[in-house]
Amino acid sequence: MPMEVEDAEILSKFQDEKTRNEAFNMLLKKYQQKIYWHIRRMVIDHDDADDLVQDVFIKIWKNLAGFRSDAQLYTWMYRIATNECITFLNKKKQKNNVSLDDVAYELADTLADSTYFDGDKAQRKLQEALLTLPEKQKLVFNMKYYDDMKYEEISQVLGTSVGALKASFHLAVKKIETYLLSKD
Repeated sequence: MPMEVEDAEILSKFQDEKTRNEAFNMLLKKYQQKIYWHIRRMVIDHDDADDLVQDVFIKIWKNLAGFRSDAQLYTWMYRIATNECITFLNKKKQKNNVSLDDVAYELADTLADSTYFDGDKAQRKLQEALLTLPEKQKLVFNMKYYDDMKYEEISQVLGTSVGALKASFHLAVKKIETYLLSKD
């Protein structure tokens, strides 16, 4: 199995005009799946997630030259992806002139039709439970549970204190448990 490319190598190649495209391809190979699933868990629909991934990587391409290495590359990319998701969901809410609850119902319908979540009833139930959460709790839960990120990393992505994130995660877990128990 080939060794994973270090972010520092990608960034240094990106600084050089001649190796910029190669660096971006390395970046895509390393992070595209992770970013896709982060987005997919927020917007549920595959086509929407695909479009958002493209938008996110266009933003990354445009802004990577100005990236300061005081943050980790993937937390910086997650922040871009997270902001794109929130913007997308807010636009969806405004365009349809509906509340976030209605958007959650719509996403639940999409979830029910999705072949990805089809096979595993437990996974589908968990996704339905996640749709009942406020956006921030859903983001924190996804990053902690699915992406296995540390609170410090999530804090960098969301610009929220570690204490508040722990509280959000705890609340999310409680609400999910309550939802799952009520559906049995």
